[in-house]
Order: sequence, then C-alpha cells, then structure tokens
Amino acid sequence: MGKNLQVNRRGFLKSSVMGTAGALICTTAMGNQGSNAKNEPVILRRRLGNTDIELPIVSFGVMRSDNAALVKSAFQMGFEFFDTAHGYQEGRNETMLGEVFKDVPRSSFLLATKVYPDDVNRQTGELGPGSTKESIIEKFDLSLKRLQMSYVDILYLHGVSSREFALAPQLLDAFRELKKQGRVRYVGMSTHHNEPDIIQAAIDSDFYNVVLTAINFTQAHGGAIKEKIALAAEKGIGIIAMKTMAGGFFDKERTLPVNCSAALKWVLQDKNICTSIPGIVTYDQMNQNFAVMENLELTEKEKADLEIPKPLAGLYCDGCMQCVRQCRKHLPVHELMRAYMYTYGYGQVEKAGRLLRETAMVTDPCGDCSDCTVDCPKGIRAAERIADVSRLVNVPLDILASL
Repeated sequence: MGKNLQVNRRGFLKSSVMGTAGALICTTAMGNQGSNAKNEPVILRRRLGNTDIELPIVSFGVMRSDNAALVKSAFQMGFEFFDTAHGYQEGRNETMLGEVFKDVPRSSFLLATKVYPDDVNRQTGELGPGSTKESIIEKFDLSLKRLQMSYVDILYLHGVSSREFALAPQLLDAFRELKKQGRVRYVGMSTHHNEPDIIQAAIDSDFYNVVLTAINFTQAHGGAIKEKIALAAEKGIGIIAMKTMAGGFFDKERTLPVNCSAALKWVLQDKNICTSIPGIVTYDQMNQNFAVMENLELTEKEKADLEIPKPLAGLYCDGCMQCVRQCRKHLPVHELMRAYMYTYGYGQVEKAGRLLRETAMVTDPCGDCSDCTVDCPKGIRAAERIADVSRLVNVPLDILASL
C-alpha cells in the first residue's frame, strides 16, 4: 500500500470528516506533530512476517461493528487492514464490509476473514466427520459473495484450540486449494485458547503464513505466548494480536474500565507483533486507537493503570483450558467464560447466547456440585460465573438481540 494513498485519505478526512468526528480525531491523533509541516501523523508500520504486506501497527477489528459510516471514516483516516469472519453477526458483518468497499479500488485496502469448521468438539478441540474440506470451501464461497470480492488477503482457520485442529489434513487441503486458485493470498489460523501449543503447531506445520493470537497484559501464561511468538516470527510467520483490551473492563458492573490505550501499547511494544485488531464500535475508540500508532511509550499513569485491581480477576479468561481437565463434568469452562466476557465486557448478550447454544449448555450446570474443582490460575470463580451467564440459555435469541 503506497504512502501517497495514505496522504490522500487524510486529506479527504480533513475536508469531509472534520465536521463530524474529525475534530475529535484531529485533536488527539494529530495534535503532537508540531515538527511536521503538513501536520500529519507519522504512523508506525511493520512487515507481516515473510509476506509482502506491511501494515500500520493498529488495524480495525470489525467483529462488533455494524456501522458502515464508521468503517468508511476509519478507511479515510488511514486504517488499511480490516478483520472480519464468516460467522460475525450471522454474516451481516461481511455483508456490511462488502457494501463499504464494493466501489473502492481493491488494492487500496487489505481484508481478512475466517472460517470455522463444522463438527468441532468445544471441550477438546477434536474434529468430527463433519469437519470436511468441502464445508470449509462452501463457507468461504459464501464469505466472498457477501464481501463482493474476488479474493481476501488473509483467510484464517478460525478459533483453533488443539494441535489436531491446527494440522488437520482436510482443512489444510481446503486452504491450499483456495490459495492455489488465487482467492486467498495468505493463510493463517486464529487462536484464543491454548495459544502456546497452537502457535507451536503453526511453526511445525510449514504451512501457515500468519497467526492471529490473543495476547494481553492480564494473561497468566502471557510469557509463554510471547516466547512462542518470538519463535514464530523467527521462522517468518506474521503475528497479529487480538483480545488486546482483555474484555474492556475489570468488573461485571463495568465501573472499572481497562485503559485501552495502555493495553494496546503494552502488546505492541513486542516488535515481533506486526499489527493488532482491537474491536472498534465508536468514533472515540477509532480516535484513541489511531493515536497509539504514533507513540508506544507508556506513561507512568498508564503503567499503573495496567495493574489489575485486587481482588478482581478481570473479565478475560486466558483460555489455557486447565479448567476443562479439572472440571468433574468436563464442561467447556473456557467457552462459558468467553460468553461471560461477551455479556459483561462487550455487552453482546446475543453473541453470548449463541455461544452457549453452540456448547449445548443448560441453565446452571454446576448447581448439583457440592464444590467446584476448577482452580483458575487467575483466580476466576468459574462456578459463580457459569451460574450467572448460563441463565441466558432460557432467553430467546430475539429477546437477547433487543437488549
């Protein structure tokens, strides 16, 4: 992506967006550029592994956004890379992006989407007979149709949680075929469970170009993730960060917000990470994330803000999956904790409800246990959170969608 294109976008922003959100954007994102005659921000950029892609260190996670105007403004502002998935908002996320970019030169932006196989065991990550090459290709065909595009820059195998999942021959064959057809430029996997082992699987595969991994300042196993990221980067695998905001809040009452700029800086100080895809749903968030692209230095206050308030464990579950082995019922505790974060961190109760249904959950599955055998390294009280969030199972999805 050429630098002249970025300048043109910013010129467009100054002329057409300043009247709305642009004034706010300009104050923060461009306010400290006194030495720049054009008053334009200097954006930090990094190469994505051994690919030919170079990206700003902050990109646009579209998962929770249904605002086409916001996406357009982000593109005009200088965001270049947009991340979605086949299943986000039941496909509406891809459809919205297709409408936004249908008349935009395809070489002026980059886009990634993800496909999740059918017939995956949520507790173990094992694949059933329904996890076929054909089902992956069929889902991707639909994604391209929604996006109104002939190709995507990155296609991820979505939500990989086991080595078997990562290296399944039929799934790799599907990705290999799509790449050969020119409908996918680079192939990757996304993971927010058991990340160290999954990243190692990507390294061992000699197949994946990119890994999209959860990484944030609250993870108890963050050091192990960073070690694997370094090994992957050494091999030429591009690393993209997600879940950088750790759920956005420390408490379910949403009274203790995470300092998102500090959280993002903490992740991006690792130069092995090319870019990040924080979820953006407001102009304020767009402005805040854009400003991080210019300066990764943490202030003393930001460092202090990254201390998790005691005795809270935060809303983010590390996805280490120790809980699944510890639970006497072998519940998909990690998935239930993700539903809890969707509910209280993101305010996405419909998404939480759908996830609970995918796990075949019932209301209060821990109710007949005299004690909880799960000992979370972060101190999360799993049984309490499961009792809380599992109540959504009995609420119709159309009601959850209206909340």
